[in-house]
Amino acid sequence: MKRLQSVDTLRGLTIIAMILVNNPGTWSSVYPPLLHAEWHGLTPTDLIFPFFLFIVGISIALAYKNQTPSKATYKKIVIRSIKLIGLGLFINIFTPNFPFIEELETLRIPGVLQRIGIVFFVSSILFLNLTVKNIASVITLLLISYFLFTGFIHLPNGAYPSFENNLNNWSNYIDYTILGKHMWRNTFDPEGLLSTIPSIVTCLLGIIAGKILTYKNSSYKKEHLLFFFAVSLISLGYIWSIWYPINKTIWTGSFVLITAGWASLALSITYYVNDIKNITLSKKLTYVSKNAITIYFLSMVIAKVFYITKINNNETIHSWLFDTFFNNYFQITELASLLYALSVVSFYLLLSYILFKKNIFFKV
Repeated sequence: MKRLQSVDTLRGLTIIAMILVNNPGTWSSVYPPLLHAEWHGLTPTDLIFPFFLFIVGISIALAYKNQTPSKATYKKIVIRSIKLIGLGLFINIFTPNFPFIEELETLRIPGVLQRIGIVFFVSSILFLNLTVKNIASVITLLLISYFLFTGFIHLPNGAYPSFENNLNNWSNYIDYTILGKHMWRNTFDPEGLLSTIPSIVTCLLGIIAGKILTYKNSSYKKEHLLFFFAVSLISLGYIWSIWYPINKTIWTGSFVLITAGWASLALSITYYVNDIKNITLSKKLTYVSKNAITIYFLSMVIAKVFYITKINNNETIHSWLFDTFFNNYFQITELASLLYALSVVSFYLLLSYILFKKNIFFKV
């Protein structure tokens, strides 16, 4: 089976979106669609991380479709998972007081790459050992169990769990109890421990989409199946959201279904454009996809270095660049902030292109 350009395009778009929303000129002035929902709800930014996990699932289905469980295969999966977790922890080390050791007392343990590593590990093992029907059963079991546990089991302090704040719910209670000071915020972490379980489901749904792409059907049939899969997930998700709010931090079941549905819809579109109609222009985005994790990792490390490195008493590299080249020329701060983010995206697009042309690919 030839390499699917649609998957590379979708991965490239997702990485570009990640870099865009993570690098505004100033966090105090950002257009609302480029921010996460404060609690319940869904913005375009909330789609990005589940999209990437969904794509991880697709990649697992394509990469391991002819693999059988073996010691060598498990070893590769474990090594890759450890690399992802290690890179994520390395990003978290960069704090305002870096490299002083006392920062380890409050070092954030969870993170985006850490979650990707865990999700990849679990999902790969399940894919190698279960049929598609069994994976669908696991998806159903995990979503229902997570809903019942987080929605109806009393907390140890006797409080009834609630989805209405970040205090009285199991996801944040477990994170605070186990991680303590090693969280993103004092009361919650968007990549916490318990919410990693439903994020695995996001990846498993991606595996099902990947299996659709490997079926011996016509290309149009596959595209139609992906579209039907998308509409089904989105519909189920919005119906469930009546009782189970859409929430990224807790990674609720409705959030899982809706975001996976939009990801499947995006895949059906890129599959139609790239692999059916073979429109060349869109394939330029695959440059980013070839070094997706590397580009994301570099963008996070460089951004943190720019935030913590001072060039004088009042400015860091980041603030100086923003004020000098953007904020001083535009009356609308949100526009200046967006243009800064777009310039960062442009830099990494150029870097991706150079790496691609020089045939340099970093395997993580």
